[in-house]
Amino acid sequence: MSNIPMRNTTPLHGIRIPFETHTLFITKLFLAVGMQLKYAELMGEMLATADSRCVYSHGSLQVLDYLQQIREGRVNSSPNVTIAQESDTTAVLDGDGGMGYGPAHQGMSLAVEKALKHGIGAVTTRNHYHFGAAGNYSRMAIKHNCVGWALSAHRYNLDSNQVIMGASGGSPMSLAFPTQTQPPLVLDMGTVFMNYEDSLFQKYYGLFAKSLGLGVAIQAIAGILAGIWKPELQSHSKWIANQGTFLLAFKIDNFMPLDEFQHTLDFFIAQARRMRPFPGMPHAELPGGMEWRWEKENLLKGVPLDDDLCLKLNTVAESLNIETPFKRYESTRF
Repeated sequence: MSNIPMRNTTPLHGIRIPFETHTLFITKLFLAVGMQLKYAELMGEMLATADSRCVYSHGSLQVLDYLQQIREGRVNSSPNVTIAQESDTTAVLDGDGGMGYGPAHQGMSLAVEKALKHGIGAVTTRNHYHFGAAGNYSRMAIKHNCVGWALSAHRYNLDSNQVIMGASGGSPMSLAFPTQTQPPLVLDMGTVFMNYEDSLFQKYYGLFAKSLGLGVAIQAIAGILAGIWKPELQSHSKWIANQGTFLLAFKIDNFMPLDEFQHTLDFFIAQARRMRPFPGMPHAELPGGMEWRWEKENLLKGVPLDDDLCLKLNTVAESLNIETPFKRYESTRF
């Protein structure tokens, strides 16, 4: 994954381009390195959507790493995603060394399908690379009035010379709940709250302990349970393929009437949004609220991309002989 820092908020300077244009541009980049059309289109849509929500850390910035790994032969550009095992309410998907977006999208689609039929559906995926923003998948469930839960973990070595905080792994998680009139409640976060330093341990012990606990719990369910530590997968040296996911969906009306749940949640969210915002923030929003605001605005006005990101994407596009759309939208500069 790219380690280039990016603040997840609207940039101060840059251009706006239509969402569809941005999606198509990203799709062309992945097609140029041999990715199948259905997966290239999925990458385009999900990365452009992350940018439209101002989740730039998991948007088109990630193209820099993804394309490099594919071009160097470390990620399979044309995987055959398969169902390794399945029951009425569960399934295990194998990503065949490709990106994690395809199997995770297929996995949550399958989890939702099972939830709508049986009340609950849970799917693990393995043998693939990064799956992007966890919120991409939890949000899939709320479109069907289900609660969605998406977790991801990767395989990493535990160095005995490091402090145990290194066992946390920084795994991401997302929980999403459907609403009627209010922004959907979507928690989408990593489990590393701050970089560990011995000098900070006593002051922030609670944060480090919670971060470690969350990280290893997610490793257990989205890593070990998903099968990423299976010896036969570790010995497959051709691909990175060191990541897995746990994807869950369940029907609300198996517990209480959907209308009652959504009405009560709407009332709760509305009350919270009338509270004072955090210092320096323009609005009081619960998790997912700011992304909801930004997405609505940016789908209408165009996705804002800062100059540095455009420059990096332009460099990658030139190396693949793909024309960038950025110059055509200089009039939208802000």
